[in-house]
Amino acid sequence: MSHTLGVRQVQKRRTRQALLDAALELLEEQSLSSLGLREVTRAVGVAPTAFYRHFRSTADLGVALVEEALGSLHPMIRTTVSPGGDPEERIARAVELIASHVGEYPSHVRFIARERHGGVQPVREAIREQLARFAEEVRAELAGDPESAGWHDDDLLMLAGLYVDQMLSTASQFLEALEGTEEERRRVAETATRRLRLITLGRRHWLD
Repeated sequence: MSHTLGVRQVQKRRTRQALLDAALELLEEQSLSSLGLREVTRAVGVAPTAFYRHFRSTADLGVALVEEALGSLHPMIRTTVSPGGDPEERIARAVELIASHVGEYPSHVRFIARERHGGVQPVREAIREQLARFAEEVRAELAGDPESAGWHDDDLLMLAGLYVDQMLSTASQFLEALEGTEEERRRVAETATRRLRLITLGRRHWLD
């Protein structure tokens, strides 16, 4: 009996992931607010009623996609702001990691960029909550850097928000340049580098 239950659980997880993958692919060409659950189930090859075994609605599916899409960013964000090392090296590493992430997960980046200000409120709220969590993680990383000595927590959180916003902006720009020329991608990298330098310079002199 336990073996049968285990097999069913594995199949359930596979179907759920298949629904998420199908939805993400369909969302390459449309927004979540226009996505129908029948489109998703048709793409997976299951009955529409099967959808409700995994999600309450397309909005609920969208929230799950937010968790999946932004969950992959956590390690990258911590790496880009980790203390230690030359500031220029950290900035170069950050830009390189963002470009690499966009190349590996373009559908995730496109989904977040489109739905961050989209028409599905639960999804907007889920993105906002995840980004607030990112900012708090970055704040914690920054607090451990000797350069942050004397900083107030509110100011560290503001700085963390600047880093998170810049990372998202850079990811969106790399996404737009993904199908473009090497020169376009180089310009995105240069702009991102200059902006991160400006944030770093402001940080260095904030307590002056």
